[in-house]
Amino acid sequence: MTSIAHETATQDIKYWLAFIRKAEIPVLKHTAREIAQLKEDEEHLSARAISSAVLNDPMMVFRVLTYAQKHKGKRQLQDLVQADQAILMMGSSSFFQNLSPSVLVEDLLKNNLPALMHLLKLVKRAHQAAHFAADWATHLADLHAEEVRTAALLHDLAEMLMWCFAPDKMNAIYAMQHADKALRSVIVQQEILGFKIQDLQKELVEAFELPPLLSKLMQDSASSEQRVRNVILAVNLARHSANGWDDAALPDDYRDAAELLRMDVDRVMRIVGAPNLA
Repeated sequence: MTSIAHETATQDIKYWLAFIRKAEIPVLKHTAREIAQLKEDEEHLSARAISSAVLNDPMMVFRVLTYAQKHKGKRQLQDLVQADQAILMMGSSSFFQNLSPSVLVEDLLKNNLPALMHLLKLVKRAHQAAHFAADWATHLADLHAEEVRTAALLHDLAEMLMWCFAPDKMNAIYAMQHADKALRSVIVQQEILGFKIQDLQKELVEAFELPPLLSKLMQDSASSEQRVRNVILAVNLARHSANGWDDAALPDDYRDAAELLRMDVDRVMRIVGAPNLA
């Protein structure tokens, strides 16, 4: 990238960072509905019940973690990297007072159903990545598998937010890639948005001051570390399998996962639920 192009990309990212920081992070309608129902019976509510509603929505998880990070208690020695821990610490009253959602994804995209469809697919893919990552972390005897799950769930948060706030541009990116499967996503993003979404993701995590551990787990550049590699490979497998189990990139994903988990490819395929297409 030339210095002029790099400067332009930096300015574009700064614009979107400023925009997102001022905007309320939207959540899915079913998340808001569940939270509203729980609020009606707040006196008999457990943190677990709230967590169950929150964890279904990556954007709501992001809201909870960033709020908890900004409002750490003086006696709190550790960063909270799991939404359920954060909810337990803040209590139900603080949660409903400060985090009850008002902006819904479905309202933002009511006039752009293709974008809504793509966003919902991306959320589903994020959950699949989180499942893979947590499952593999458990296999690797990682005592903090839920941290890896959260990192995988939020790995593509910037892309989710761009679908919410710039749906027409995201539709244009999808159309270009759909028309030419050989086009690399980062090239198309650079052309349409002026920057790579992964660069916005990195800046977003820093701007919202997510816990350093969570930030590190989402840094693809630290892929030599086992836990980071777990997240990257889980995200890749979820992305490619979402295209269908015949996606050309999947054999490489299986081999990478087999190396990570120190098991043969056939077993990896069985544990991730891949059909035998032979």
